[in-house]
Amino acid sequence: MINEIPTANKLVAFTFDDGPNPIYTTQILDIFKKANGKATFFMIGESINKYPEIVKKAIDQGHEIGNHTNTHPKLSQLSSAECLMEIELNEKSIEEIVGEKPVVFRPPYFDYNEETISIIMQKEYSAIIGALNIEAKDWEQPGVDHILEKSRECVRNGSILLFHDGFGDRSQTVEAVRILVSELISQGYQLVTVSELLNQS
Repeated sequence: MINEIPTANKLVAFTFDDGPNPIYTTQILDIFKKANGKATFFMIGESINKYPEIVKKAIDQGHEIGNHTNTHPKLSQLSSAECLMEIELNEKSIEEIVGEKPVVFRPPYFDYNEETISIIMQKEYSAIIGALNIEAKDWEQPGVDHILEKSRECVRNGSILLFHDGFGDRSQTVEAVRILVSELISQGYQLVTVSELLNQS
């Protein structure tokens, strides 16, 4: 699992899981548009099918869409056939809107086993994408200050940061991301997609 990419350049990859969401994903897209930054959205197939216009908006703004399965299961608890189906249904949903399959993958709950890795490699994903700021735990709504503090601790060249724009109230996340994006831009960081970061290595 890749949590960061060693690079001499001031690059950080923001990633967002479990969208698209009509309220929070659109707010995050606005933040990144104003900052002239890019991000990677690990989207769920079922939500992609509900909100294709948000996926299209993200793509039109230059963001990357990653595979986060079709229904957000724990992949280690599925059979190989079920795991493959979760990944391929997501690919199909993204391909129908974007015109090509996703190239980055993140398993729900960061849950995977040897079988999952084998399927990911077979599907030609370069790696399982993790993140450095797991302690921010924005999915638990621990407060804007906590999300910010634990994310700031993980900022360095090549960091991959994780936030959530789906499943529940994500207003704390949106506010924390708004502040952090502004801080990083003022510090001279460039906000890039995971694929752009991987190309540094």
